[in-house]
Amino acid sequence: IAIMVSHKEFVDAGKKPGLQVWRIENLDLKPVPKALHGSFFTGDAYLLLFTTSAPSYNIHMWLGDECSQDESGAVAIFSTQLDDFLGGGPVQYRELQNAESNTFLGYFKSGIKYQKGGVASGFQHVVTNDMNVKRLLHIKGRRAIRATEVEMSWGSFNKGDCFIVDLGKDIYQWCGSECNRFERLKASGVGIDIRDNERNGRAKLHMVEEGEEPAAIIEALGPKSTIAPSTPDDEKVDTSNRKKGALYMISDNSGSMKVSAVSPSSPFKQAMLSPEECFILDNGVDNNIFVWKGPKANSAERKAAMSVGQQFIKDKGYSNKTQIQVLPAGGETTLFKQFFSDWRDKDETTGPSKAYTIGRIAKVDQVPFDASSLHSNKAMAAQHGMVDDGKGKIQIWRVEGERVPVDPSLYGHFYGGDCYLILYSYRLSGREQHIIYTWQGLKCTQDELAASAFLTVKLDDSMGGSPVQVRVTQGQEPPHLMSLFQGKPMIIHSGGTSRKGGQSTTGSTRLFHIRQSSSRATRAVEVSVCASNLNTNDVFVLKSPSALYVWRGVGASDEELAASKHVVAFLGGNAQSVSEGSEPADFWAALGGKKGYQTSKSLQNTVKAPRLFGCSNKTGRLTVEEVPGDFNQSDLAIDDVMLLDTWEQIFLWVGNDANAEERTGAPKIAKEYVDTDPSGRKGLPITTIKQGAEPPTFTGWFQAWDPKMWEMNPLDRIRARFQA
Repeated sequence: IAIMVSHKEFVDAGKKPGLQVWRIENLDLKPVPKALHGSFFTGDAYLLLFTTSAPSYNIHMWLGDECSQDESGAVAIFSTQLDDFLGGGPVQYRELQNAESNTFLGYFKSGIKYQKGGVASGFQHVVTNDMNVKRLLHIKGRRAIRATEVEMSWGSFNKGDCFIVDLGKDIYQWCGSECNRFERLKASGVGIDIRDNERNGRAKLHMVEEGEEPAAIIEALGPKSTIAPSTPDDEKVDTSNRKKGALYMISDNSGSMKVSAVSPSSPFKQAMLSPEECFILDNGVDNNIFVWKGPKANSAERKAAMSVGQQFIKDKGYSNKTQIQVLPAGGETTLFKQFFSDWRDKDETTGPSKAYTIGRIAKVDQVPFDASSLHSNKAMAAQHGMVDDGKGKIQIWRVEGERVPVDPSLYGHFYGGDCYLILYSYRLSGREQHIIYTWQGLKCTQDELAASAFLTVKLDDSMGGSPVQVRVTQGQEPPHLMSLFQGKPMIIHSGGTSRKGGQSTTGSTRLFHIRQSSSRATRAVEVSVCASNLNTNDVFVLKSPSALYVWRGVGASDEELAASKHVVAFLGGNAQSVSEGSEPADFWAALGGKKGYQTSKSLQNTVKAPRLFGCSNKTGRLTVEEVPGDFNQSDLAIDDVMLLDTWEQIFLWVGNDANAEERTGAPKIAKEYVDTDPSGRKGLPITTIKQGAEPPTFTGWFQAWDPKMWEMNPLDRIRARFQA
């Protein structure tokens, strides 16, 4: 019988939520004190375990640039043993210094620190009140903060970054003349962390501007020499170009591990992952590969997952800094799932009735819609995209080179050959608020598209620039827009126009698909006349030259049926009700013959974890960088444009101090972000909002949103903590 290897350090592993860190010392595991989590010696290897309250587990092995072969071999063995000990359910990550995953960086909100040395040179992890420390830390990054120990000399400095001159009892944050406010803010977090954790709160913090260095710094570093100019951050990979992936299968049927191609480029289908095998999802161009372990794969394949991943990187000639994630079925990360066009999470249970919820997803519970609690429950408002119940004031214009008012009797009808501007006004906390929806038909002209964008900006300017702007592509209407027509469905015609005298003739047979949104508003969308467009979850209205049918699917709701009356009234005639399964022959004939259609009851879409990115040109070109870990309101940099991806829609948040290039470049980046999405998502609504005028559909994605946060300069707020 195989004896399970278990280390004494594993006894308490994963027993309670949070982070545990061990360092490899003399090829054994030694715990790192909590106060020093986030501090890494560059000559060492570390094992980290993060446990969520679900519980679910992430195992990370971290390798410093100067760690030995022996240490990296030992940490790989311990990682496999810990995975085994926790039942094969954890996600495993391989992390390399300066190329860590966002998941890893997210554990250390005030940044990670790289210290010179390691076990071999006698460096220990000790929480010290030792006031004889002398070191210089170079702070890099705006979202992923890394503090690297550099040579204690003026030659290490540059004008564009922040540095920490750590002299034990005094810690000086030195700010280059060209560094910006957000970087100062983040560097301050590192200083506060050193004082509170490494020095047990027994040191003093000072903010120093370039050119105003106190005597203590000159004494420590010698006479000041010329400071080098700021250096652009060239290592930044532009993540807006999220390249496609390729999928491979791993199998040892032939006696040795073989890797064979399954699909050359994403998006993939979830069904390609066979439960009997392990797979590699190759996103190496983005310095990322994933190894997926099928639940029924043999144990040799599952245990070899990490080493197969490492061999794959070598064979492909990828950078040694490529990240590897090893994923069990049911424990897939958001990054992995985005490569599949049809990914659905089932309530996976693995082992003794343990439901899997990995990482942050555990926090995003689906909240059913309840209009009466819209103003108090911001998380619900955000998930369903509802700022209010849609009972405010509405004005609609059609774009014809200028704004032409639409006759209110036609409100709710939208034609694919047109573009519309919809101004919605409502009151929130006693203040008048506005949303401008720019609806763009799929068959409108290039000129109309351009005019709709121009007229939106003009309308926004005329209202003082405070409205929220939402760009909507036909077929991707958000629930709130659907709810504006008070109990009537929003009716979307596939083509044509509502212009006077411009109406094109419609087909003699038409089919409208009626579906309810999560917030109970309905929409009737004209689809091509074909039986394969039916869906068991919905209601359809079919008009042929000789008849009018209302077809009700088995899974359809009463609200969907009620909405069909409005479509029938518009089409004119007496409708015949048809239930799924008992259709007359004429019904199928009008659809051009009977065909297969979607008959599985709708799988409830789980709420996917939102992701936040900063769009910044502080390095000289516009880059996009993800905020690691659980984001909060203070991650919104007021000198940037931020992109929040909630899967169903994209928000662009414009900071008051964002520069012109960021403001004009961000919408292009948002569009590119959606177009290059590996899952093939297209045409999502893109909502632009300004700092200080955020609707609950945005603030609800942040825990504990504080509307007064920006009344005080964030730098002044953090300076107050220096004095603490």
